[in-house]
Amino acid sequence: MRNKLIAAFAYTTALVSTGAASAADLGARYTKAPAYVEPLFNWTGFYVGGHIGGAWTNEQFVNNGIGAPFGDLIPGEGYRQRGSGIMGGAQIGYNWQANNYVFGVEGTISGLDNKGSLTNTVFGAGDDVFSWRTNVLATILGRAGFAVQNNLFYIKGGYAGANNRLSVSDTVGVSGSGGQTHWANGWTVGAGWEYGITRNWIVGLEYNYAAFGSQTYQLGGTSGNYSFDAKPRDIQWAVVRASYKFDAPTIARY
Repeated sequence: MRNKLIAAFAYTTALVSTGAASAADLGARYTKAPAYVEPLFNWTGFYVGGHIGGAWTNEQFVNNGIGAPFGDLIPGEGYRQRGSGIMGGAQIGYNWQANNYVFGVEGTISGLDNKGSLTNTVFGAGDDVFSWRTNVLATILGRAGFAVQNNLFYIKGGYAGANNRLSVSDTVGVSGSGGQTHWANGWTVGAGWEYGITRNWIVGLEYNYAAFGSQTYQLGGTSGNYSFDAKPRDIQWAVVRASYKFDAPTIARY
């Protein structure tokens, strides 16, 4: 009987040891690996950069009815002309990202080479030359967009201002010449796409439209001062952009 008890105890001990070893092996085999962290592009932060492209100005000037028919245009007569050229400048702004939505503010300053010259051959002696140019464009606006990882699709809108000059030369009849420069105020809307090629560097494409209010341009003549209502009726521009974004807190998805 004693020998049977000793044998049973030894057998039970062997079974328990084997089970414990098997359980240890099973636990090690199915240990869960650490969760993979996938980094996402974070649009939040300040950025500065530059842009270059083309711009189109639709210039309009009309004799506003004050004074004699300077430029052989009676009150209410005028012209509209379109000029195009290269533009380039800089942008600075800040973005906030909430999930996939991105909101921001931005300011831009650009130089452009939009200008034109027109000779009045319809009225008078054909001696009257009108010249104009728009050479500076600035905007202050808000942006709203939707981010898909490194891609941002956005719209924008706000204030636009442009430096505009009108000059007239009249050499026959009511003769004289003169020119004046004004800052024209208006509004702008646009849309674009940006792509984060690294954590800090962003490139993109953008199109914008702006419209402006009239200013009165006082121009000198032999019989006194005459004036025109003139403005860049609208400016359109398309540019490529590159910006450097300063680091913001990292966003990660588990």
